[in-house]
Amino acid sequence: MKQIRCRDLATASVLLVALLSSGCATTSPKPEAVEAPVSRMDQQAAQAQASAPGHKTFKRKIAIGRFSNETRYGKTFLRDENEDPLGKQVTDMLSSRLVESGRFLVFERPDLNQLKAEQAISGDANLVGVDTLILGSLTEFGRSVTGKSGFLSSTKVQTATATVEVRLVNSRTGHAFFSATGSGEASTESGNVAGFGSAASYDATLNDKAISAAISDMLGELINKLEERPWRTDILDVQDGQLFISGGKRQGLKIGDKLDIMREGKKVRSKQSGFDISLPPTRIGTGQVAAFFGESEADEGSVVTLTSGTLPATIDNLFVAEPKEAGR
Repeated sequence: MKQIRCRDLATASVLLVALLSSGCATTSPKPEAVEAPVSRMDQQAAQAQASAPGHKTFKRKIAIGRFSNETRYGKTFLRDENEDPLGKQVTDMLSSRLVESGRFLVFERPDLNQLKAEQAISGDANLVGVDTLILGSLTEFGRSVTGKSGFLSSTKVQTATATVEVRLVNSRTGHAFFSATGSGEASTESGNVAGFGSAASYDATLNDKAISAAISDMLGELINKLEERPWRTDILDVQDGQLFISGGKRQGLKIGDKLDIMREGKKVRSKQSGFDISLPPTRIGTGQVAAFFGESEADEGSVVTLTSGTLPATIDNLFVAEPKEAGR
């Protein structure tokens, strides 16, 4: 009798364990495809509208003139003085970030000699001047290794830190009108217990991550300063009461936008500062955006219909600007 009870109890225990195991091993139901309430074409149109500039954005022409490595890291007596891998790395990273932002026309200056040589071969020398030069340097860079060791365990932390300083310089006057500093840090940790765990080999990617973090730290401040300039553009030509201007949809213009036609104020050399100061401009008319032309941000333009005022015989000292009321 006792043997039968023990056997029954064992059987019941096995069944109970099997039931509990089968209860835990549940599978998620297969998701069913659901049609979107909006068509794919409407979704793409909405995404394109969301990515367009919400306001008129003057695309300043900028160039990164020089970024040097002012630290002792990466410099040895065997390396050529003209080779500066960290300085070039900062230049390339910052240039890529500014291009990806889509807010600026970025021109090459560190590789200017290569550009001139290529244009000499093709016979098409057409270098464009820029509004602002970005100069700077990598002022701090270092790596450190810290860790702890116990009876059966050990940890190792590799850390890289970087500091980047930049200046914005007016290319026409050489005046440095803004500076910013960014700092970044990157680290990785490895450890083992009783001989098991990850190996703590040298991680070269930390250099890239630290420099990238330093650029990200000051990038927002840099972009905000570059975009302080009010939106305005030049008049390319006038035909039959219509103005052809630089800039189009990529700068936030829309069909029907109203624009002011302005005459430049007289430039006067200040005896106090030594700079040329422009007196306030004068509005001579208004226009309305009627159409766009061009294929890229480098050659896009707009057709503006004159709605009030009269254009003078020469347009050399004229420009188009957003009305003050609309820019507020």
